[in-house]
Amino acid sequence: MKCQKCGANNANTHVKTIINGEFKEYDLCSECAKKMGYTNVFGDMEDEFSNFLGSFFGNVLPARTQATRCEFCGSTYSDIAKSGHVGCANCYSVFADELFPSIRRIHGNTTHCGKNSRLAEKAKQSKPAEETKEDKIKRLKAELDKAVKEQNFEHAAELRDKIKELEA
Repeated sequence: MKCQKCGANNANTHVKTIINGEFKEYDLCSECAKKMGYTNVFGDMEDEFSNFLGSFFGNVLPARTQATRCEFCGSTYSDIAKSGHVGCANCYSVFADELFPSIRRIHGNTTHCGKNSRLAEKAKQSKPAEETKEDKIKRLKAELDKAVKEQNFEHAAELRDKIKELEA
């Protein structure tokens, strides 16, 4: 396969980008990849990524967080801002006021909305007793969709009846 940029050399670098939701793929030769800045992609990646994340936290630190330390890992907000690494899970609570605006800026949201793992599915199926009526209907509708997709129509009919009973 020839390089998509110059068309002369054989492509040996494959680049995938997603920018503002737009997915693009490129097959480039070494020279074109170097010109576009795709050399040593994995060389100093950890340091570059840390600097990149650290830049989102900014250089201006509120006075409160300069002295505040996480009681579990000992990190300060200054440490997090410099390294781009959050010390531990507790740091999200300790530095919530400072971290959430940065997290929102980086990810666009502060709650995870990615793929469901098998463990999450199992957790959904074993909901505690304090589940609200609306949540139970939502869960049953999801189970109903799954049963229909799996062509388990007997189970789907039972679920449909339960949903109707709850909605009545």
